[in-house]
Amino acid sequence: MQEALFCQALGLTSPWAVERVALDVERSRIDLYVVWQARSAPCPACGAIDQKLHDHRQRSWRHLDFFQFEAHVHCQLPRVACSGCGAITQLKVPWAREGSRFTLLFEALGLTLAREMPVAACARILRCADNALWRQIDAHVQRARAQESYARVIVIGIDETSCAKGQHYITLVHDLEQARLIYATPGKDASTVKRFVGDFKTHKGKPEAIEVVCMDMSKAFIAGTAEHLPAAAVAFDGFHVVQLANRAVDAVRREEARGEHWLKKTRWCWLKDKGRWTPKERDKMDWLPHTRLKTARAWRLKEALRDIYKVRTDAIACTLSLKRWLHWAQRSRLAPFKELARTIRQHWSGIVKAFDAAGLHTGYVEAVNSLLQAAKAKARGYGTTDHFIAMAFLIAGKLKHLPLNPLQKARPLA
Repeated sequence: MQEALFCQALGLTSPWAVERVALDVERSRIDLYVVWQARSAPCPACGAIDQKLHDHRQRSWRHLDFFQFEAHVHCQLPRVACSGCGAITQLKVPWAREGSRFTLLFEALGLTLAREMPVAACARILRCADNALWRQIDAHVQRARAQESYARVIVIGIDETSCAKGQHYITLVHDLEQARLIYATPGKDASTVKRFVGDFKTHKGKPEAIEVVCMDMSKAFIAGTAEHLPAAAVAFDGFHVVQLANRAVDAVRREEARGEHWLKKTRWCWLKDKGRWTPKERDKMDWLPHTRLKTARAWRLKEALRDIYKVRTDAIACTLSLKRWLHWAQRSRLAPFKELARTIRQHWSGIVKAFDAAGLHTGYVEAVNSLLQAAKAKARGYGTTDHFIAMAFLIAGKLKHLPLNPLQKARPLA
């Protein structure tokens, strides 16, 4: 009965069967011995049926633990001599990926844990080498990505994020409508857009169908988009515009703090959203923004700009409000805001384009960057850029063809 029980647990069907189960309590180990009971098999290479078995090769795989016991699957794996194609090919097993030393269920658990914690910690929990776990992650991510279709992608977001100390970055491209990562590559220059277009085509994507590219005001991304996605409109969302305004406020505060030393401890009060002020900060900011300080004027300018993006009644109204704000900034006698006004005028078409599409922004992109940086910090960095990219897809790619968590009950199909 125990052989039949484990046969069902592994999902085996005839002619696969569990021949023997060996339990070693002292070593906390259980070994399952699987056999191919037929005298012939279909050819794995060409599919011809009823081909003779050439010989057998011993193979072993690490499986999910059975209670507190480390489980291993063993099989004298047949090789098939095909009379049709003439090849001698090893039979594929239903419980493991070809070339892997782990079962599919074990790898699925490894992928599930790797989303939540550093790979080194996963390896300690699973009692395997972290290099072996990385090979599983890389293989499954590549296989799942190869099956993804981007045929319906029309709005994308491009941004870069740091992958290691120093000037080491990767460029991330997101499908903003589906909120998923669709491409990642080392670097942050114009050539990254070219590489994206090439990869996009291999996944049934049509570059000419992309309508909008949402990004920050990076000259490299602007140039790459103009060259390789000429039909797409460029949009600079409000997140980056307000981010520039925050920098302008901080520049004014730094300059004024030379004479007003108490301003040195108020940086985050000026930069934080009003809704996130602590009670102590709220008491302080009840009167500070209404003073004659230059920093107070800069803060009021920044809040007015934030309100334009927060209200968003319609594109025409937002455009008129932004024009009025530009006149105010230019007359403010604050050099950082006059420079910001010039920057907005230089990128006017892209900024106004962001008003046309309701909900068009890169807030999701920045959120993903935060998740990736948190994962990198928790792991204390990744050994290679490829590992960081694989982890990015595991976290944000929403890949449909990855193995499901084996410890979670499968959801019924809708």
